[in-house]
Amino acid sequence: MRGRRRFRTAVAAATAALLCAGALSGCTAGEPAAKASPTGPTPGPAAKPTPEATPSPDSLWDVSPSSVAAVGDSVTRAFDACAVLADCPEVSWATGTDTAVNSLALRLLGPEKVATRSWNLARTGARMVELPEQMAGAAAERPELVTVMMGANDACRPTPALMTPVEDFRTSFETALARLRKGAPEAQVYVASVPDLMRLWSTGRVSPAGLRAWRLGICGAMLADAEDLSAAAERRRAEVRGRVVAYNRVLSEVCAKDERCRYDDGAVFGFRFDGGQLSPWDWFHPSRDGQARLAELAYRRITKE
Repeated sequence: MRGRRRFRTAVAAATAALLCAGALSGCTAGEPAAKASPTGPTPGPAAKPTPEATPSPDSLWDVSPSSVAAVGDSVTRAFDACAVLADCPEVSWATGTDTAVNSLALRLLGPEKVATRSWNLARTGARMVELPEQMAGAAAERPELVTVMMGANDACRPTPALMTPVEDFRTSFETALARLRKGAPEAQVYVASVPDLMRLWSTGRVSPAGLRAWRLGICGAMLADAEDLSAAAERRRAEVRGRVVAYNRVLSEVCAKDERCRYDDGAVFGFRFDGGQLSPWDWFHPSRDGQARLAELAYRRITKE
């Protein structure tokens, strides 16, 4: 008898569990099932529709894009990296063919595809207001990845008063992404932070070669009178650095709203470069070694799972 009671109890518990699993209202396994209404089953609350899963930005990111378009300024054109006052796109961090630099395009595409599957649309001297036009050109190529390095020239004006206002910088960047999305809605975007110009000043001010080059008028807002340590000069440099920080905040915020955009999380801004990564002609633009470092920073961020 005891064995039969145990058997009946187990069957009842299993039956209750099955009823709970199929019921709309919740109950605990092992509890008796509710009695049926004499007029039919008692309606429970309406079942809630299962929400559709929203893909995260990382789930949309392809770590091995098969084509690259680069937009930006003189850094992406590798100005002064090979010869004085000249672009040298073959050593560009983004699309160059020089194996010593090992550009982003070389790493992602291999040497056989760089010529046909990468495009360098940057322009030496460009500021953020020009980025929408460059992005439209990039969209026309239908690239899988677009790299953006822009903003240094917006801060590197003759005086701080001439720096691009932050809201104008934001508007231009938002417009540029919208232009890209119109022509290439699924293109991925890598956005590099603006370099730390204060770090540039502190590196070059102790170099006679750097001081000589800067006297020609490079980035006056930060580098003019590089040996002047007065309170007024320090305030001027701090104002420029603050503007660069604000620009990087804009790049981060606007990029975060685009599910196919990755900001570098301040990697370029925080890079501790030295004289070896600067052009020997102007002590401002990256040298070949500096270009190689930029390529490495970009590759790490783009290929991060």
